[in-house]
Formats: sequence, C-alpha cells, structure tokens
Amino acid sequence: MANSDYKLKGVSEEELLELADLFKMFADSTRIKILYDLFDGEKNVTEICADIEMNQSAVSHQLRALKTAKLVKSRRDGKAIYYSLDDEHVKTIIAMGKEHIEE
Repeated sequence: MANSDYKLKGVSEEELLELADLFKMFADSTRIKILYDLFDGEKNVTEICADIEMNQSAVSHQLRALKTAKLVKSRRDGKAIYYSLDDEHVKTIIAMGKEHIEE
C-alpha cells in the first residue's frame, strides 16, 4: 500500500502530516509563552517582548511560525501590527495539554 493510500480511521496521510506539523508548533517553550501571553487579547510585538522578556527578533521569528501554522493572526493599525490567537481552539489545545500533564 502506497503512503498516499494510507488511511487510519478515515484520516489521510496528508492530514496526519498536517497534524504532526501542528503539534511541532507546541514543541517550543517560546511559542507556548507567546500563545499564553495572547490569551489576554491582542498585543503588538513590543508588548509581547516585554511580557515574555525576549528580544524582538526572536519573538518576530516565532510569531511568523505561529501565523503560518494558523495559531495566531495579525491585523495592521497604521504602522503597528497586532497579534491575537487565531481562534478559541488554540486555548482548548493548550488547556487539554496542560490537563494531560497534570494527571
């Protein structure tokens, strides 16, 4: 059976790869810090940097990865760009992970 034909309970190989890529986003503590910081609402890079005590270059790099993974979204207001969680699913994923490690 070719990889592209692989099915596990109705999940395609492509979906499995996308799911693995999604979970890779949660494998970095800086990205988790950024996501937690955005639980309170949208913030610009300067605010996120101050909250998590990291430099702008590192935060911007992680925000790009999180945006590509559709975990955060952005909006422009003049020269400023504000970031927020893409949707409530992000909080749910993190909450479920936290609940799991606390068992």
